[in-house]
Amino acid sequence: MSIFKLSPAFKDYIWGGSRLKTDFFKNTDMTPLAESWELSVHSDGESIICGGEFDKMGFSQYVSEHPQAMGTNCQRFENFPILIKLIDAYDNLSVQVHPDNEYAMRVEGEYGKTEMWYIVDCEENAELIYGFDREISKEEFAQRIENNTLLEVVNKVKVNKGDVFFIEAGTLHAIGKGILIAEIQQNSNTTYRVYDYGRVGADGKPRALHIEKALDVTNLKTAPLKNCGEAVCVNGVCTRMLARCEYFDVSELKIETEAELFADESTFNSLLFIDGQGIIECDGQKIEFRKGDSVFVSADTRYKISGKCICILTKI
Repeated sequence: MSIFKLSPAFKDYIWGGSRLKTDFFKNTDMTPLAESWELSVHSDGESIICGGEFDKMGFSQYVSEHPQAMGTNCQRFENFPILIKLIDAYDNLSVQVHPDNEYAMRVEGEYGKTEMWYIVDCEENAELIYGFDREISKEEFAQRIENNTLLEVVNKVKVNKGDVFFIEAGTLHAIGKGILIAEIQQNSNTTYRVYDYGRVGADGKPRALHIEKALDVTNLKTAPLKNCGEAVCVNGVCTRMLARCEYFDVSELKIETEAELFADESTFNSLLFIDGQGIIECDGQKIEFRKGDSVFVSADTRYKISGKCICILTKI
């Protein structure tokens, strides 16, 4: 059994802010800081084990050398299936879409991308884009991209702290400014930008759009919002199911004093702490954590969390 913290990979995209450093204790000189990839084996940004027996080992090496630690459910995937991020949108992200597995493997050589967002925090009246406000044709979609009227037909949703959005591959979407989210997604970095507010990149040139590919993969119907479960509270632990699909199973845990948990032989547990602090104990080992920390727990491991905190628990 293994339990350890992960040190994230960082991204300095132009729409990022500073809250991951000031509020979530991320240690990097990057400015702006847009994303921290908290649990990742992706070649574009890999997490590194921090402390313990496997200190400084890349997480992909650990996954490769210890497949039993991933659990039996991971065996149905050719590669490690998920990627977990914190995202600070100081400004609007591009309006974008992700392909499904079939298209992504054929065109990009990696998984497609279904994902979920948990609103960790947001400014008052912050909103995001989630699909269209009505069904449109492919021809209208193309025309509105060309004449810069796409935002007239997107579905804009005001958000609140704790809201959850499940975004299937093919759903047009964008995180709005003033929103900080935890994103649990398929292990993919394939994104097709459709609209980017006329911004330029660090090279002074407009950022690339991917119109033809977006036209191929975008679902042009409305995207219904999916409700997550109601919180169930037992012995000072409130558990709320956030999202469940073939790639990930995600819950919110609000712990008042302590919780005894078990990652059975079918799956690892990923713990992303979004508030509070405390100690994790496992077989004599103790790991201190605070808001912003990411902890990996191998399959077939019993452990205890002590402290008042909120964490996002992800398994397969």
